[in-house]
Parts: sequence; C-alpha cells; structure tokens
Amino acid sequence: MSNGPPANPGAFPAARPRRNRRTAWSRRLTAENVLTAADLIWPCFVTEAGAGPIEAMPGVSRYTVSQLVDEVGRAADLGVPAIALFPQTDAALKTEDAAEAFNPENLVCRAVRAIKEAKIDVGVICDVALDPYSSHGQDGLVQNSEVVNDPTLDALCEQALVQAEAGCDVIAPSDMMDGRVGRIRTALDARGLQHVQILSYAAKYASAFYGPFRDAVGSGAALKGDKKTYQMDPANGDEALREVALDIAEGADLVMVKPGMPYLDIVAAVKRTFGVPTYAYQVSGEYSMLAGACDAGRLDRRAAVLESLLCFKRAGADGVLTYFAREAAEWLREG
Repeated sequence: MSNGPPANPGAFPAARPRRNRRTAWSRRLTAENVLTAADLIWPCFVTEAGAGPIEAMPGVSRYTVSQLVDEVGRAADLGVPAIALFPQTDAALKTEDAAEAFNPENLVCRAVRAIKEAKIDVGVICDVALDPYSSHGQDGLVQNSEVVNDPTLDALCEQALVQAEAGCDVIAPSDMMDGRVGRIRTALDARGLQHVQILSYAAKYASAFYGPFRDAVGSGAALKGDKKTYQMDPANGDEALREVALDIAEGADLVMVKPGMPYLDIVAAVKRTFGVPTYAYQVSGEYSMLAGACDAGRLDRRAAVLESLLCFKRAGADGVLTYFAREAAEWLREG
C-alpha cells in the first residue's frame, strides 16, 4: 500500500517541500541565508591591569593592550572584518564628569593606535558613551540627579574626536541621547574626519541582558539608578523605527538594534523599513545564557551558536556583534 497522499484526479500533484531538504547539497543550494565570518564583529575588552577571564562571561577575557593586538590579529586571520573596543577603566580615573573619556592617552585611544601601528587589516569600532569613565555609571552627565541631554552631547563629541584622531574607523554612539548622531557627525566633519563612519546604537533598549557586560567593564557596581529615561522601553516597537529614522537623518552610516535575539522583530522591521546596513548585538546576557547551557551539556555549542547567528541573518541583520565571533569564524572555516 502506498504511503503517499490519496489520489486526487484532476488536481496538481501534492507539493513535496521535503524534496529540497533531502540532501546536504540541495539544502545548501536552496538556503535563503548564509552566515560567513564577514558577518561577525568581535566585541573585546581592554584593561590596564585586570587581564584574564571574566567570571560573568565564561570563555571571554580582558586583554592588556599588547595582548589585544595579538588577539585582534588572530581574529583578522579568521576573516572577522571588525572589532568593537570596550575599556575596563581604572576606578581611580572615574569622575563625575567622565573626563578620562576625553583624554587622548586613555586606554581605548592607546589600544586603537597599537592596533593601527600593527597594520592589522581589521576595522576598529569605538563605543561613545560615558559609563566606562563616570563615577556614577550613567552614559551621560548627571546634574541634580538627572541624566542631562544637551550638556552630554558636548562631552560625547569630545570623546568621539579623540577616538577618531587616534585612528578609530567607526564611531558607535551607544548613549541614546537625543540628537547625538548629528552633533558627532558635525564635529567629525569640522575636524576633517569625514571618512570616519558612524554606527548608531539606534534602538538600544533598557534591558536586563546587559549585566555581565557591566561587570566586564566595571560599571555595574558604580551604577546609581537605572537607564530607563534614555534607553528604550522593551514594550515599544514603533518607537524604535522613529529612533532609527532620526539617526539616519542625522547622518548615521550604519544602525544597530540592541539586544539581539529577544528583539529580532525590531531587526526585521528596521531592515524592511529603511533598507540601510543594519546590525544586531548579541549581548553579554545572551552570550552567558548560551555559554552556560552549552557548558552544562544542555546544548551542542557549535550547533546552537551558529544557529543563533544565522537567525540574525534571516531576520535581516547585515552583521552581528557577538562574543562568539572568533569561535564561530573558526567553525565556519572548518565548514
């Protein structure tokens, strides 16, 4: 007896989608999205004296500047096109006005120059926000217990300029202050830095998934209050499109959604609506959950990580910031 569908004289033969999934070569031939190392951006942590593993992010480490140069070289050799730098600033250098952010000899600027002097073929992305440098842990300046918008813009422009002049390729404002992209673009252009790109954290949510990152850069313990007055409400989707539209109009070259997997609907909506280079950040909490489940033997690390990254591509992301970047690039090279 046949196991096929019942005959239906006069109708077309029954569709058999499984035919295209039957063999590995056919699955490759019909794949709608492909993940490559060129889709990955590696966020990395640089430190003066706290090098070593980060407890909250198993498998992730902080590096001194000299160590970082070697590690970035390995990432470039694997085909990773860009890195994103984040500093663990000495607590003694943190102040209310976050002045160390504007120091051309600060940790990030020295790391950028070291990477460029090593002539590593990789793009360097620098975060623009005050939280790694402020004693209160907020992304902006605080006056009368309020994170103030317009005075913060002046500070962010100073921070962006010292990073760009150190050799940073992409300025990435993650602060979520209103109007910061336009102000930074104007400041860069006025200094003759028209070639420096801006990757805007255009839709950055006030998320519970940032905890391990704040431990990694040392801002978590310092944070007074929360960031809900400037980062987006996780309940809102339409607002994200308004935020992205404003940043594009102000001169953003690339836009980002953060966090990643819980916000794939936002990634898809941004790409569909604007058609601009769109990125997602698989943040520290996402990394720690996946890594923890894999380390406990609950998930296959390679399969789960690569699936999660491919899902960003399917949603519309042109690339992903992920702490798995080098590991994933190694797997992809193996095939």
